[in-house]
Amino acid sequence: MNSFRSPCKELIAEKARSLGIEKTGVAAVMPVSSGAVEMYDRWIASGRHGEMAYLERYGEVRANPSLLLPSARSIICCAVNYFPSRKQCPDAPQIASYALGCDYHDVVREKLEALAAFIRENFGGETRVCVDTAPVRERYWAVQSGLGFVGKNNQLIIPGKGSYFFLGEIIATHEIEPDEPCRLSCGDCGACLRVCPSGALMPDGGIDARRCLSYLTIEYRGDLPPGVPLGNRLYGCDSCQAACPHNRHASATNVEEFAPSERLLNLSCEAIENMSQQEFSALFRHSAIKRTKLSGLQRNAMYIRRAQKGSLPEDAPHDARSRLR
Repeated sequence: MNSFRSPCKELIAEKARSLGIEKTGVAAVMPVSSGAVEMYDRWIASGRHGEMAYLERYGEVRANPSLLLPSARSIICCAVNYFPSRKQCPDAPQIASYALGCDYHDVVREKLEALAAFIRENFGGETRVCVDTAPVRERYWAVQSGLGFVGKNNQLIIPGKGSYFFLGEIIATHEIEPDEPCRLSCGDCGACLRVCPSGALMPDGGIDARRCLSYLTIEYRGDLPPGVPLGNRLYGCDSCQAACPHNRHASATNVEEFAPSERLLNLSCEAIENMSQQEFSALFRHSAIKRTKLSGLQRNAMYIRRAQKGSLPEDAPHDARSRLR
């Protein structure tokens, strides 16, 4: 990363920290490398994205962020810590750490909109904020901006801080000195591959979403495939992050909106199975969990309860993983 930081970047970074954005980096707007585009296209062609058809769309935009904002010159990549200060009881139906607080789409967007306004007011030009929903290669640009590197668990890892971070981008027409890309890697560490319950992480660094418990408990509709090693995972899966050495010293977020909800910390499978649509809408109105819908959450809770009663295997044997497709 560049040792020299221009006054413009220093002011942006300082403002970002005041908004609760822990780290920023800048990349110059240009087409995504042909190698990265080809790798993504192969991943889609292989069907490893499962039923997430939206990942097939807007290929040209994913490959060239300038199509999102004409005359764009810079991408300011932002990382917001969500590591929870409190965790669930290990016996409770587990919810991925990122979903224990308020919906990150709303929280991160509000912070980035404030930072974008600061950039326009102080340096001129136009901006566009992207938080997850826009067809932007978030981890690719985070690497290009020097924020961190993509680990074997397919998460962005920020050196010295870990991977419990939300990413967001501000595309700007103002030209800002770019940072050097991050050149680090996981090396020969394969801790995440060894603990992945379903074998979703590939030795070549890819991921098969069709096996991933986060995909199956959140995005996948219908009955869960036979032999899913769900354990007591209700929504998402943090196994690969929990095993990552870079997260050993992860610090709790200071963003109040990401503080774990007491009701979520104490949620039970029984309560979910008996939950009405009205109760679901009220409880998860400001939560990312609403994405899975009541039917999906009840499906997961029923699967956990059946497994605990012995009518389903808690963990699939290794040879059963091939059926998770």
